Amino acid sequence: MLRPRIFPTLLLSGQGLVKGVKFKDYKYIGDPLNAVKIFNDKKVDELIFLDISATREGKKISPDFVSKIADECFMPFSVGGGIESAGEAREILSAGAEKVSINTAAVKNPALIGEIADTFGRQSVVVSIDVKTNWLGRQKVVIASGKKMTDLNPIEWALEVEKMGAGEILLNSVDRDGTMSGYDLKLIRSVVDAVHIPVIACGGAGCLKDLSDGIHAGGAQAVSAGSFFVFHGRRRGVLINFPSEKECLEIHRKIK
Repeated sequence: MLRPRIFPTLLLSGQGLVKGVKFKDYKYIGDPLNAVKIFNDKKVDELIFLDISATREGKKISPDFVSKIADECFMPFSVGGGIESAGEAREILSAGAEKVSINTAAVKNPALIGEIADTFGRQSVVVSIDVKTNWLGRQKVVIASGKKMTDLNPIEWALEVEKMGAGEILLNSVDRDGTMSGYDLKLIRSVVDAVHIPVIACGGAGCLKDLSDGIHAGGAQAVSAGSFFVFHGRRRGVLINFPSEKECLEIHRKIK
């Protein structure tokens, strides 16, 4: 069995890094290349970059920008943001990304998942599934950076994206995003138990135990976080950080 991965999910808006709470109230974090250099030194497993402004503003993440990241990044990284065709995925992968992440485009055109997987291999396709609780208390898939709620059930949609050719699922709880109050373990476990592809848990991690719980209680094959790796202290001061090798071993062994 492969060792579960632990890594940051970094949000881009324009050329800068940002982080919000529940997909709003975004705060500028800093230059992405500086963050990459720090994470290189920390020897993280991989990185995910998601351009939150791309789909909302009808833009595409720049292949030139991806190339700059690739020049600095010593670990594999995935990129998402406005990718709507296999051709656009080719540009991002050719620029140096190992994987592309699609979200809104996958919901609008599920066949795109298979088109990218057939062309570049399913290991190159991450489908990001953002989940939010509606006014009836039911969890539904949301798109357009959390701005539009669909009627899709997250478990049923996860099964569909696996069928269409996704290599991994990035599962994010909008309700927990940026709160640092812990993952939605019930949501994670329900998706993990339904599919046969790796699930990356995201949304809510605020301590080492949360990361451990995502792996051992949630069953995720990878755990990711944003706020926990870019903020420090009660005042949420910006400080790029990552668990030490010893702490990562504790996470894998299960923190009680």
